[in-house]
Amino acid sequence: MALQRRIEELAAFPGDPVKEQEARRLRQELSEQRRSIYAALTPWQKTQVARHPNRPSTLDYIAALFTDFTELHGDRRFGDDPALVTGFARYKDRAVAVIGHQKGRDTKQKIYRNFGMPKPEGYRKALRVMQLAAKFGRPIISFVDTPGAYPGLDAEERGQAEAIAYNLREMARLPTPIIVNVTGEGGSGGALAVAVGDRVNMLEHSIYSVITPEGCAAILWRDAGRAEEAATAMKITAPDLKGFGLIDEIVPEPLGGAHVDPDTLFASLDRVLEAQLRALSVVPKDAMLDGRYEKFRKMGRLGAEFLEAP
Repeated sequence: MALQRRIEELAAFPGDPVKEQEARRLRQELSEQRRSIYAALTPWQKTQVARHPNRPSTLDYIAALFTDFTELHGDRRFGDDPALVTGFARYKDRAVAVIGHQKGRDTKQKIYRNFGMPKPEGYRKALRVMQLAAKFGRPIISFVDTPGAYPGLDAEERGQAEAIAYNLREMARLPTPIIVNVTGEGGSGGALAVAVGDRVNMLEHSIYSVITPEGCAAILWRDAGRAEEAATAMKITAPDLKGFGLIDEIVPEPLGGAHVDPDTLFASLDRVLEAQLRALSVVPKDAMLDGRYEKFRKMGRLGAEFLEAP
């Protein structure tokens, strides 16, 4: 932080060769420090990066990667849910459906977006849009960033569990390509309800798990303060999940995280999405659906060497 502040102070003197040289030196030093730190992040530290309030959101990805976005609202049963953004857009002149969690950045936005925790109407809205996409042959691109589905009484009264379960079943058999991108937190069924796809990608410093580290620690040890220990035990980072075969690709983030240089992150993700859409577009629908089904059915089939580990 001190280096960053000093660099910003020097930037106030453009045209001064001495200060410009000092600023270059400090930027190099800052880059080296970041490289050293981010190369050795623990799972708990990666959790903090994944939760950084300035990480790009679904609306940021839409603005950077898509054109002609038209947002659709409401589940046609109860109401709209701002925690999930849904709509149609164009990706490189190809019509697609876009779905993603939206947390909000300032207090007003976070309250409006319910901190990115959808209620049943959010999942039903998302499924309505995905079914429309399948009907008209449009690929679906999903962005996942939520601590989990909203656990409030009103959500339970309106069938939170049923909405999530229904989405899982229906997404498994939608006859159109689905690409999922975990961009921050991929928390439990709240994430999985919009994350059944043919390709599942994770940003380098994102996390994906059945429960938050705090929730895991509170259940196992009756102590949420042991969240750091839980994060390590849960194997929630992108390299862990890639090793287990639960995700397909890790999207590299710029040094310091996606929030430091969003444009570089957008370019990296763009290359991945383009390649995956091109590959999926030539796969016959029956083969695509069989592959998607098998992809998720085999999750959890761990080798004996893992099951026997202490």
